[in-house]
Amino acid sequence: QVQLVESGGGLVQPGGSLRLSCTASGSIFSINNMGWYRQAPGKQRELVAATISGGRTNYAESVKGRFTISRDIVKNTLSLQMNSLKPEDTAVYYCSAYIATRSGGSGQTYWGQGTQVTVSS
Repeated sequence: QVQLVESGGGLVQPGGSLRLSCTASGSIFSINNMGWYRQAPGKQRELVAATISGGRTNYAESVKGRFTISRDIVKNTLSLQMNSLKPEDTAVYYCSAYIATRSGGSGQTYWGQGTQVTVSS
C-alpha cells in the first residue's frame, strides 16, 4: 500500500505565509509526477503546482510568483511554500503523486487526505 500524508495547513492572515509538506510512504518502486491541488467550497479541484519529468515545474497563473513547489526525491517528500497569501487561496490542499509500487504494474495516481488552508483576517 501507498500513503500520501500532508501537513502544514492552518489559519493565516492575508499577506502571510504557510508551508505545506507531503510525504509518500509504503511499497514504492518509483514516483513520477507529483503535485499540489486545491478545492474551495463549491468549486472544482484545480492544479496549483506540479513537478514533472526532468525537474520542470508548472504553476497555476493565480499562484505564480507567490508559491514555490519543491521535491526531495530521496525522501519522497513534496513541499509547497506559499507566500503573500490571499483570501481566495482558501481551500483544502491535496498532494498527488503518480506512483509505481513494488508489486508491479505501470502505476497509478494517489491522493493525500487533504489539509485545510484558510486565509482570513
